[in-house]
Amino acid sequence: MSPEIYRILHLGAIFFVFAALGGMVLAHRDGNVSPAARKLASMTHGIALLVVLVAGFGLFKYVGVAHNPATWPLWVWGKFATWLMLGAALVLIRKKPQMSTLWWVGLPLLGMVNAYLAFFKPT
Repeated sequence: MSPEIYRILHLGAIFFVFAALGGMVLAHRDGNVSPAARKLASMTHGIALLVVLVAGFGLFKYVGVAHNPATWPLWVWGKFATWLMLGAALVLIRKKPQMSTLWWVGLPLLGMVNAYLAFFKPT
């Protein structure tokens, strides 16, 4: 596949991850979460995280990163760490709904850190 397709898949999936997280923050903030809404947000979150990961690995060959983790630059490890944090965020939102303001502000900031790592690739 071309790098443009990987980028579109990667960015599109990121949008779905944040949409699912935002929906969960708002739903758990009020305390009356419908099981259907929670299931939809959880499924969207999980599938989108998988697409983000697969498309991100697909982009490796176009940015010159080997598939061997021993040779990954620091920015790749940072992106992987933020991916793990975004994955864990769904559980934290459900367990700590009283922190909804922190989730509402902190998760997009985490996304901004990830964007910084992607654009500037600090070593």
